[in-house]
Amino acid sequence: MDNKNDQDIDVRSVVEAVSADLSFGAPLYVVESMCMRCQENGTTRFLLTLIPHFRKVLISAFECPHCGERNNEVQFAGEIQPRGCCYNLEVLAGDVKIFDRQVVKSESATIKIPELDFEIPPEAQRGSLSTVEGILARAADELSALQEERKKVDPKTAEAIDQFLSKLRACAKAETSFTFILDDPAGNSFIENPHAPSPDPSLTIKFYERTPEQQATLGYVANPSQAGQSEGSLGAPSTKTAYVPNGTIGATAGHRAIAQSNSTDISDNLFRYSAPEEVMTFPSTCGACTEPCETRMFVTKIPYFQEVIVMASTCDSCGYRNSELKPGGAIPEKGKKITLSVRNITDLSRDVIKSDTAGVIIPELDLELAGGTLGGMVTTVEGLVTQIRESLARVHGFTFGDSLEESKLNKWREFGARLTKLLSFEQPWTLILDDELANSFIAPVTDDIKDDHQLTFEEYERSWDQNEELGLNDIDTSSADAAYESTETTKLP
Repeated sequence: MDNKNDQDIDVRSVVEAVSADLSFGAPLYVVESMCMRCQENGTTRFLLTLIPHFRKVLISAFECPHCGERNNEVQFAGEIQPRGCCYNLEVLAGDVKIFDRQVVKSESATIKIPELDFEIPPEAQRGSLSTVEGILARAADELSALQEERKKVDPKTAEAIDQFLSKLRACAKAETSFTFILDDPAGNSFIENPHAPSPDPSLTIKFYERTPEQQATLGYVANPSQAGQSEGSLGAPSTKTAYVPNGTIGATAGHRAIAQSNSTDISDNLFRYSAPEEVMTFPSTCGACTEPCETRMFVTKIPYFQEVIVMASTCDSCGYRNSELKPGGAIPEKGKKITLSVRNITDLSRDVIKSDTAGVIIPELDLELAGGTLGGMVTTVEGLVTQIRESLARVHGFTFGDSLEESKLNKWREFGARLTKLLSFEQPWTLILDDELANSFIAPVTDDIKDDHQLTFEEYERSWDQNEELGLNDIDTSSADAAYESTETTKLP
């Protein structure tokens, strides 16, 4: 070996080191491997490292001394994220600086350019650390690699590829506008936002729940027979009791006592604030190990808000736990904007329900998070600010690394200090939840919500684009309405 400090080691040791603590650094591993070009033996070097505030990564570099073949790859050594991510970058003609944005592409990510009807599947380009320009240049080089041989065998195909390459290179030189989409079901990919923590007018980020096909691709369902058993368990009737009386919390006894009373007001108040009388239990599949588990669900009403569905899942096999809060009832006709003026330390303890579609705005920090950034949660004002700080470190964490310019690093430090001041309450500030589906809520501190002057609610009409994104423009409920009306007519004497 050229480097005497390099250590010859087998692949098993490298894999075992992936799960090790990388806080204090890791050595460089060297493995002898075969070259795919000349079939001779070359050298692959592995470096396990931790990108600050981002991910554990495994960087590999191969070099063949016989033919000069070289390549490198980035693989993620950490966990798969709870949800997938999709980055949408709008590139305008003449905007050359946008090509310098750093891009982390995992081995499960797909890159698309809709204007060219072009797609780079996960297997075409493995995990890489590059820029927008580097990814486009690499795609162009790989397409043109065998053009000379292709012109001899299939001239028509070669001519079509040449025409496409001219369009692709025009995009790579910012001669035409296009959209750069990075879609990763594993949630481990990233596109730099140079304006962070402020919103980027050219970049939008969406987080989504993975489909069963994407789960299988990521290895959650490794055995098809296991998937069949899981699917069968969903359709099979449960042997457990469908409804479990929850009398231990006092709701059943309370309802029975009030039923003997003549006071309607007391009855309504108890039904409104008490815990649910019945909890529904049904079989489901664990999202971590795909083993059969059970999910409990009940419907309750939150005062001054609406009816909600609370769901909780537990897995006895792997210990995975998950809880969700879903809105109940019909889709509201209008969106809602909730504004809270935080004036004292007690306001940080207010309960907050943030749905998947709600955006978060803090004007004093020029901070705006689009809907879906943090997902749905039930927390407090203090907990929400803490989640924002952790989310920014995760989503934009790669820009905190050693390669960050000093001016940008100071900007992030200043923003972090201002965000911390919100929790220490050195000055009043404003929290705004903008929810297109009006499924978010901030609790009042007074008995009557009308007496809470720090809390304001504003309803607004959704735009056509907002309804289109939510899938409401093309929704057709005529069949369901007709069936419901016929059922109601039948019941009438």
